[in-house]
Amino acid sequence: MTRAAADVVLARAKARLDPQALYERPVRLDRVRVVVAPWLFRLPWFRRFDGYTMWNLILLRASKLIADEDLVCHELCHVWQMQHRPVRMPLSYLRHGYADNPYEVQARRAAAGTVSR
Repeated sequence: MTRAAADVVLARAKARLDPQALYERPVRLDRVRVVVAPWLFRLPWFRRFDGYTMWNLILLRASKLIADEDLVCHELCHVWQMQHRPVRMPLSYLRHGYADNPYEVQARRAAAGTVSR
């Protein structure tokens, strides 16, 4: 995956998220990176995921997933959440777990509530 290809997919995901106005400022892409890291997804905690976000880093299980615009949109929503709630968002997983976490629910809705073009 080239940086240019990742930039195109991120821009498309941003275009899907911005109209939702979930936060006071639109998501910033200036430091967001997409990295394919299959080794990470072999670890027990990560096996259930195809993508995972750590602050401004979106990690994907396989390079073909860069074409999954719903997944990238979901993960970019997590970047947006971190840009606005850098402490509250990660700590919420300790309190709420994964499945019912309000930030996960929001990211799922954000990706499902938009149409990829």
